[in-house]
Amino acid sequence: MKKTLLIIASLLLTSLSNAQYTKDIKTTRILFIFDASNSMNGKWEGKKKIESARKILIKLVDSLDKLPNTQLALRVYGHQYAFPPPVCTDSKLEVPFANNNSQKIKAKLNSIVPKGTTPIAYSLQLAGGDFPPMANARNIIVLITDGIEACDGDPCAIALMLQKKNIIVKPYIIGIGLDMETKKAFECVGNVYNAQNENEFENMLQVVVKQTFNKTSAQINLLDTYGKPTETNVNMTFYNKKTGKLLFNLMHTLNQKGNPDILYMDPKIDYKIIVHTIPKTIIDNIKIIPNKHNIIKKPAPQGYLIVKQLSGNEYKNTKFIVRKAGKNRTLYAQDLNKKEKYLTGTYDIEILTLPRINKKNIKITQSKTTTINIPQPGLLNLSMPAKGYGSIYVLKNKKQEWVYNINGITRETIYLQPGNYRIIWRTALAKKMNLSQIKDFKVISGRSVSIKF
Repeated sequence: MKKTLLIIASLLLTSLSNAQYTKDIKTTRILFIFDASNSMNGKWEGKKKIESARKILIKLVDSLDKLPNTQLALRVYGHQYAFPPPVCTDSKLEVPFANNNSQKIKAKLNSIVPKGTTPIAYSLQLAGGDFPPMANARNIIVLITDGIEACDGDPCAIALMLQKKNIIVKPYIIGIGLDMETKKAFECVGNVYNAQNENEFENMLQVVVKQTFNKTSAQINLLDTYGKPTETNVNMTFYNKKTGKLLFNLMHTLNQKGNPDILYMDPKIDYKIIVHTIPKTIIDNIKIIPNKHNIIKKPAPQGYLIVKQLSGNEYKNTKFIVRKAGKNRTLYAQDLNKKEKYLTGTYDIEILTLPRINKKNIKITQSKTTTINIPQPGLLNLSMPAKGYGSIYVLKNKKQEWVYNINGITRETIYLQPGNYRIIWRTALAKKMNLSQIKDFKVISGRSVSIKF
């Protein structure tokens, strides 16, 4: 037998955009799903539960009807067929969404006689279709019931299904004298609260509705090495942590006073923020307090890195790979002679010159620019009498290391770092290995060298 009086308030947003977090949403639509099952005839604080719930909801509907840009609707379950037997499709949209329809809702509430069972999951599933298409609408479901699912439905599964349809569901469950088993049954659906009397029941419902209409502000403090929120000008991607859905993107900005700019966030959503620093910064475990100004802090100290050629401009299109020190994963492929920002720390770089230049344990410090200089390359001019095959090697410490392959060409110009080199080449017409030709040469910065076969 059901013993508790519960409210589930679910935020259903069929679409999210950046504009919704900087501008007012045009219309707020609240669908009340009301439990009229037989157990609502039971006593609570000397009254029938249906009487207390009806009185509180009518009072709330009266107050909401006076608000601009607000529409209400009423779905009822358990009121059409007497129990037993249970009729698990006993759910009906009694009053559809419309302007100024509070009188219709109150009349229907006053005429309801509890008699049936409790198909919560089925009602939630139908509720997803009770909202006609509307741009920039904020859709709220408030489910009032005195117990848990009685038709073998799974409210958790329905919530997941709605999430997969890009509907965000985060209910508030407010109960009276909830036992542990009932509380656990709703934890997979949302936040569980416990009211001890009728006044608490009403106050909790008012709080949920207040959160729907009031704005909750926040600022993202990206902290430098000294704990000050000076880091900025980086994109932030906001996700629904529960569903993984991408919600919106914002470019972090400091206002005219030098403080992080304010945005408005829905407190009913669990957020995960990816700050696109290099490497990325993840802000998780975010606690948004409704109707308050929330400050979200995350260390993101940054400095700059640039690799410069000492003179000349031969390496216009050359990049270098940046990795965390001792790691193999590429963080970024940065252009030579262009400055980029990184989180403070130690990095390894691989410069894609010929041959490649590797630098280890490069320090990036707060607001400073770390500059790596590389020498100007020399120029190798190759000229072959016919198409052929060959390779270029750099000579170091009495060893040769492969640098470049020559395949099927007769002329080529190659930029090489200063050093001693060897070229091995054979014409494509030659059918014997001993016809391979070998030449050693030296490359000097800013100069050219010609090799002919």
